[in-house]
Amino acid sequence: MPSIKMFTGEGIPLEMHKVRIVQKLRLLPIEERLKAIAEAGNNTFLLQNCDVFLDMLTDSGVNAMSDKQLASMMTADDAYAGSATFTRLADKLTEIFGTKYFLPAHQGRACEHILARTYVTEGSVVPTNFHFTTVKALITLCGGSVEEVLIDEGLKTKSTYPFKGNSDIAKLRAVIEKHGAKKIPFVRLESGTNLVGGQPFSLANMKEVRKVCDEYGILLVLDASLLQDNLYFIKTREESCKHKTIREITREIADLCDIIYFSARKLGAARGGGIITSNEKAYRTMRGFVPLFEGFLTYGGMSVREMEAISVGLDETMDEEVINQGPEFIAYMVNELDRKGIPVVTPAGGLGCHLNATEFISHVPQVQYPAGALAAAMYVAGGVRGMERGTLSEQRNPDGSERLAEMELLRLAMPRRVFTLSQVKYAIDRITWLYENRALVGGLKFIEEPSVLRFFFGRLEPVSDWQAKLAAKFRADFGDSL
Repeated sequence: MPSIKMFTGEGIPLEMHKVRIVQKLRLLPIEERLKAIAEAGNNTFLLQNCDVFLDMLTDSGVNAMSDKQLASMMTADDAYAGSATFTRLADKLTEIFGTKYFLPAHQGRACEHILARTYVTEGSVVPTNFHFTTVKALITLCGGSVEEVLIDEGLKTKSTYPFKGNSDIAKLRAVIEKHGAKKIPFVRLESGTNLVGGQPFSLANMKEVRKVCDEYGILLVLDASLLQDNLYFIKTREESCKHKTIREITREIADLCDIIYFSARKLGAARGGGIITSNEKAYRTMRGFVPLFEGFLTYGGMSVREMEAISVGLDETMDEEVINQGPEFIAYMVNELDRKGIPVVTPAGGLGCHLNATEFISHVPQVQYPAGALAAAMYVAGGVRGMERGTLSEQRNPDGSERLAEMELLRLAMPRRVFTLSQVKYAIDRITWLYENRALVGGLKFIEEPSVLRFFFGRLEPVSDWQAKLAAKFRADFGDSL
């Protein structure tokens, strides 16, 4: 069996695919980038994609499909009910995860909605290794709250610890004892903790969480959206798993869970998602919400063509030469930046490269959204669109004060099989220039602030004329060439 790591002798990651379809990109001149970010309210979510050179906002729904995935879409069964496409996807999930039941949904947050509606009531508390924005919002809307039980190492941006997404078992027990098991509908684990740098948990830690859940009679729910990266890290970093296949590790993880949900926009490299379980009671309890909020039970709001692509994509996720691509290119980017002394989250996780905005622009106060400011500056500097993962992504406290995030990160996602190594090197070059001129970057303030998930569509403006000064420095260094 070939090694899961694919590098040249110089440590350069190898693309284990060839490009057969291309899409034209545009790199706008600096003046047009300034205009575009202003029109977007300094929110990279509101940028027009035609104005973006490298779109590193997310890896959700933007991963490149394989030739086999595209071919499979032509075999889709359009039947509203009793679709053979649904059966093929359900059978593939059973084959890989060993689960009996499948509830389709259009994406991960739809699954979170169903879980929250089913299990969360007023006063409920959901312990999790770390929260995600949408799941926290949905649990809160149902009257519950989220308590994080991440190990302390997980909040250290600079570290060599291999599994910073692990749960602190003592913290988990303390939350259960404090609130009582009856108030805890489920314990949630996120594979590849999104908001702290895509950091994985270990299989050994997951087994410990399972033991606690069994002791107190609590369900264990896994968000498997970033499972493929977590599988790679378990395979390469956890000594007891180095000789296991990806399928064997996947089945061990699945056997520890009561309920698994996933966004196929990440896991499966298509657009969709779903909930899987072998717990018949859980399946029947959740089932009624699918036709109410998503669609009939055999499509759940998904296109059947996407469902066919998910079936193939899940199979490809079990291939070591497929799941290594994201983490290896991310690690290359992280290691190159770290070598230059630029503050990044280490060790490299999944999902993308994460710049530590707290250190990158340490002069910008947290109430001026340094991660958001760095995202805007990154677009101005190179036409690269990243995503703020910090205070801007938090919800305000009930009294209206800011809930300051524990980390201020700019995430530069690495969609699978999308970027070439030269494009990754371009991003590194622009980040390096920006770091050298970081003193010019200032903060942001809201001019239009939604009450829920404000980072998606809120609008901000610079607190000073720092963007004009940054652009002037750019023109002085590069003229109109970039």
